[in-house]
Amino acid sequence: MLLGTKLSFSTAYHPQTDGLAERMIQTLEDMIRRCCAWVLELKDSDGFTYDWCTLIPALELAYKTFIHASTGKTPEMLEKGWNPKLPVDTLKRDLVDINPTASRFKLFLDKVRHHENQIMNYAFEYAKQKWDKSHQTPEFKVGYLILVSTLKFNNIKGPKKLKYSFSGPFIIKAIHGTNAVQVELSGELENRHPTFPVSLVKHCTSSDKELFYLRNETPLKVPPLDPSEEKKVVKVLKKERLREKNEREYLVRYKNPQHEDEWIVENKITGSQKFLRRFRHEKRPIPQ
Repeated sequence: MLLGTKLSFSTAYHPQTDGLAERMIQTLEDMIRRCCAWVLELKDSDGFTYDWCTLIPALELAYKTFIHASTGKTPEMLEKGWNPKLPVDTLKRDLVDINPTASRFKLFLDKVRHHENQIMNYAFEYAKQKWDKSHQTPEFKVGYLILVSTLKFNNIKGPKKLKYSFSGPFIIKAIHGTNAVQVELSGELENRHPTFPVSLVKHCTSSDKELFYLRNETPLKVPPLDPSEEKKVVKVLKKERLREKNEREYLVRYKNPQHEDEWIVENKITGSQKFLRRFRHEKRPIPQ
């Protein structure tokens, strides 16, 4: 917290929380790809073609000294507090042309640096467009109709290659944060876990009444949440004795994974005798 960090929760099907590293890797891959494609045309005045491997250090230096739009500073400035002095900064432009080789080398450096800056701009713009195109966060609310992806379902009847990509429609029963939704499943998916990450669901649009006037659609209703299911105890984990109150307190786990484990007294546990018997049986020492 002192360093300004924050937790970024994800689901098992969507473990993408380190977006900074993912974006940087995509940018570097696109930079190297463009550099390899352009370096075939890079020749000096003598007609010598440079290998793309020899330009990797220059490409790395260009990335570290490039001003990023998100921070307004270069990575070198943020990491070390100063920008390195580049060879092009020390070249004098008003000197007399004495050595033709030095002049050609200066023109070559200017050409490489100019193209590397173009590569950086193209790479950032390409990564931004590709990310924004496929990562538009949809808005889900309770009562919306959605389709659930069958990508992770291996027990659906019929050939695997001919199964539908999405199943439904199903109605959203509850929202768990911003990464998961709980739906009311039916049919052959009725026995599956009803909570899915948002990456595996999409909105279900209704049919056009003018084009499909013979199609009858039965409206779905949001089933009410059962209060008893909202905080239903499924297991007792630990126990403690409260000396001042002379009673026992138990650490219980709820059926809904949204609720954390909680310490409660025995008389507040629904069906406590069943869970306590199971808890005592598990803690009973095994005879040698």
